Amino acid sequence: MSRKKVQMNRMWKYFVDATAQIIEEEGVENVTIRKIADIAGYTSSTIYNYFEELSHLIFFASMRYLNEYIKELSFYMTTGKNTIEKYLLSWECFCNHSFNNPQIYNAIFNADLGSKPEELLARYFEVYQDDLTGLSEEVKPLIFEHNITKRSKAVLQRAVEEGYLDNEESEDIVNMTILIWRGMLTTFLNNRRDRNPEDAAAETMRYVRKITMSALKKPLELS
Repeated sequence: MSRKKVQMNRMWKYFVDATAQIIEEEGVENVTIRKIADIAGYTSSTIYNYFEELSHLIFFASMRYLNEYIKELSFYMTTGKNTIEKYLLSWECFCNHSFNNPQIYNAIFNADLGSKPEELLARYFEVYQDDLTGLSEEVKPLIFEHNITKRSKAVLQRAVEEGYLDNEESEDIVNMTILIWRGMLTTFLNNRRDRNPEDAAAETMRYVRKITMSALKKPLELS
């Protein structure tokens, strides 16, 4: 890596770390460019030499909180005995973490980022390469795919190839799963229903399992 690139990455981390500090202390909704600049010790205009907009900084800082989910996803996926189980377990892991940290997951997977999220992901893992250490080859493609619709389809595609689902059913399951999760997360964020993160995750997964299992064309192989 060139000296200029090293310096650029160092500056980049200063601003991401400052953003993460604000998120930790005040919450995502209180992050501003001025606060980030004050903590990092640079002017607001300097920040825009490295980041196009505030949402990108929030995205990168929020990614710092996904390490536990990323590591745990590998374990969840390896415990699945078949592709349907892997799909359900991947969503169970996602729900458990997202409802325990709803603002973070909303900022990463639902917020308007104004550019291609995959490019932002690639940039993040270019700087924080250690976050990928120890991940299975099965999980890495999911981590680099920001679009949760595409991520879910990638897992279910093997279920289609194995005859558990047809393509149309697979599409419906993915779309309904995401609608259920987003609806529950929005409700949870807005304090519309009195429930804790565990209950919200469990209720979401109850619906996801129901629509998935009811669409199966043959019994699951458990060997």
